[in-house]
Amino acid sequence: MTNAGLNVQNPAASDEAALVLSEVRGQVGFITLNRPKALNALSLPMIRALTQCLLAWRGDARVKAVAIRGNSKTGPFGAFCAGGDIRFFHQAALAGDPELEDFFTEEYRLNHLIHTYPKPSMAFMDGIVMGGGMGIGQGTKIRIVTERTKMAMPETNIGLFPDVGGGYFLSRCPGHTGEWLALTGETLGAAAALTLGLADVCFDATQLSSAWEALAQLDFDRDTAIDSWTAMYSIADAAYSMGARGQIDQYFGLDSVVAMVQALEAADDEWSQRTAATLRQRSPVMLQVTLEQIRRARSLSLADDLRMERDMVHHCFAPRHLGRSANQSETVEGIRALAVDKDNTPHWNPVRIEDVTPAMVAPFFTSPWTPQAHPLRELR
Repeated sequence: MTNAGLNVQNPAASDEAALVLSEVRGQVGFITLNRPKALNALSLPMIRALTQCLLAWRGDARVKAVAIRGNSKTGPFGAFCAGGDIRFFHQAALAGDPELEDFFTEEYRLNHLIHTYPKPSMAFMDGIVMGGGMGIGQGTKIRIVTERTKMAMPETNIGLFPDVGGGYFLSRCPGHTGEWLALTGETLGAAAALTLGLADVCFDATQLSSAWEALAQLDFDRDTAIDSWTAMYSIADAAYSMGARGQIDQYFGLDSVVAMVQALEAADDEWSQRTAATLRQRSPVMLQVTLEQIRRARSLSLADDLRMERDMVHHCFAPRHLGRSANQSETVEGIRALAVDKDNTPHWNPVRIEDVTPAMVAPFFTSPWTPQAHPLRELR
């Protein structure tokens, strides 16, 4: 791919730049995440390259729309983005690397930029779309899924919370499905994503290359150009019946995680038992933090939600209010168990959901910065 006049995007410029490929064809700026061996997990250089590209195109009259996809090991599509680079989080936290703070500040700025971008944008959310990939995809105007889409916000699995604006977009899912998705990290296919308002249209995966190429031929000065393109490639996905929807609202609308888990455990059906077992595996502290996040976010603007999440993620890696160092944080421990030692036996503290106190949760929502000094103070 050729670049769009940005050296950081030039694949020949550096190995890091090659992780984000960009070009302008027709009236469209095309972006490809190109770290397939890591399922396009976002690194700080990738976040910076994406931001620089989008800012340059924002003021470029030639570019009328932006499209984003991911490369997989077999070529274009098949993997959108698996999230942030959690191994980097682990190493940086243990080393006291200040780039960890930069990562989240710049990633959340990028999320805000995509959500508020003044030009039409579309994300080809094929394959894995999790965490940071959701932060990119959910902000676009046209969120495309396929029969291969596997969508989730699984952060509680590593002792984190659904960040990158997750509080904002999950809290706006129907009923209490946002709490369910945030706490369990449940993976959704295309039909479920459409039903819950986390996708706009479904394309056949075999037609993605054709759809991508066709964008370069569109005349965006025609009001109907995008609608016609979408109609040409969209397919009717199999109807999705949320058989457990009533149970989700019943249990995940309760006041506390303790009440949810105990009610699920008291039920005698397979779905409730399985869901309770999933929650028992997660960090008790971070489950409570996540529930509070989703419920606060329902009444917040995107900018205020991102500021809140920036406060929260700081406390995740600097849990001084719990009397712990970075290497004792729930998040560092969760990443260790899942991705570093891979023993899948995180040692949460406390171990039981019933032992979490309000004093452990409340400080996550206290900003370590004054409003004037907040790293995301400029977001509107």
